[in-house]
Amino acid sequence: MVFSFIIAIAINNVLILLVLRVGNEMEWNWFLSYFPYLITPLYIVLFVFTFLVLTRPIVKDLINLQRGLQIISGGDLNYRVSVHRQDELGQVASNINLMAERLQQQIKKERELEISKMEMITSISHDLRTPLTSIIGYIELLRTNSFQNTDEYTRFVQNTFNKTMHIKKMLDDLFEYTRLTSIESHLDLKQVDVVQLLDQLLFEFEPLAQENGINIVKEIEDYPIIILIDSDKIARAIDNLLMNALKYSVKPGTVRILMMTDNKQVTIEIENKGNSLTKEQEDKLFERFYKVDHSRNSDGIQTGAGLGLSIARNILELHGGTLTFKLLNNIYKFTLTLPFETKSISSIQPTAQ
Repeated sequence: MVFSFIIAIAINNVLILLVLRVGNEMEWNWFLSYFPYLITPLYIVLFVFTFLVLTRPIVKDLINLQRGLQIISGGDLNYRVSVHRQDELGQVASNINLMAERLQQQIKKERELEISKMEMITSISHDLRTPLTSIIGYIELLRTNSFQNTDEYTRFVQNTFNKTMHIKKMLDDLFEYTRLTSIESHLDLKQVDVVQLLDQLLFEFEPLAQENGINIVKEIEDYPIIILIDSDKIARAIDNLLMNALKYSVKPGTVRILMMTDNKQVTIEIENKGNSLTKEQEDKLFERFYKVDHSRNSDGIQTGAGLGLSIARNILELHGGTLTFKLLNNIYKFTLTLPFETKSISSIQPTAQ
């Protein structure tokens, strides 16, 4: 309006000077006598015309914004309003596009969560049905006394017990993962010698490794390293990594455990030689319920629900540490870090996987 006012006054004054000059030269006295009455209407016309010309681009942009909002509200979240202004209308257009993008991401996230829930239900049902079917079969044999001798009876009972413990482990993993990813997950932090903790875990792990043709090579410090951690959870994370290495190692083979320290953190590496992985398998390795090969024979090692690596990573993240994976020449290397000054995350938001 200010620009229209100034431009209208300028044009009006120029026209007045031209009209007076031409009127005097042509001696149009009758026109000059009526001209003062035309100055105000002329100014109004000039002002309105100038205002419409100056506001036309704004009106077009407003119509464009209205059309964009109508299209987006109609469900087409891929539509984006064109942004070619740097003023307030340009900011409005940018915010509309940002809103559409965030709505699109939110809907995509909700769809992924829904798919994840369905996959979780399917995975749990599948993993529980197989051992449960075996348990029912063995119990039916025992109930009907369908065994030939004491040895067969003992074998049926032992197999039933093993399948039951398998189900218990899967349910424990599921419970642990749910608890770790809940908003009320807390750590019981204490000063712990991580060298002693790792040494104890390897001592318990070695007999099982030897039974499966796996040699343990450890390179850990021989002096105490005190760090503030939740020892039960860290032991669970390391144990999951060791069991993962045992399941997916080439047999006979070697599992190497290396510990390093610097001024900021403790680093533990667990290496084993396994089969090659595709890029998709590497990317999904830490996803919940994901197994590299569902049909893989683990040589008698009870397979879990595909939560071990997810649980391990969540535990490390709760401690402010990290868990990463690297594959080179079929050598699996899991690297976990624990900071000396643990900035404990008392709660962690659930993530969509």
